Amino acid sequence: MDTNKYILLFDGECNLCNRTVQFIIKRDKKGQFVFASLQSDTGKFLLEKYNVNVIGLETFVLIKNDMAYLRSDATMEVLKGIDGFWKLLYAFKIIPTFIRDGVYKFIAKRRYRLFGKTTCMVPTAELKSRFLE
Repeated sequence: MDTNKYILLFDGECNLCNRTVQFIIKRDKKGQFVFASLQSDTGKFLLEKYNVNVIGLETFVLIKNDMAYLRSDATMEVLKGIDGFWKLLYAFKIIPTFIRDGVYKFIAKRRYRLFGKTTCMVPTAELKSRFLE
């Protein structure tokens, strides 16, 4: 595994999460993000390795520079790493974590109701290298 890559673990059954992955891929011109679902063997291995407990799968996890980021911190790190004006949203990092995480948790708890469930995204042949499993 390339240590310069950022690993994003996401809920493979969540439409919002799958759309988020597609959003990141489209804006990650350097190809620095790779993906695995939280439900996959790779996802479970990495959660255990980084001692992350994701009860209810209500967060995505970003592994960057050998650190695991959760909830709004993961979102902020993703925004910082993608191309375009989205980087400017990293300025919201100044908002206290408990407020950012409160908004994140509010949406996460309702994501299936708001956006629906799906089966794990099957990447196209050209995107397959971006997925760990």
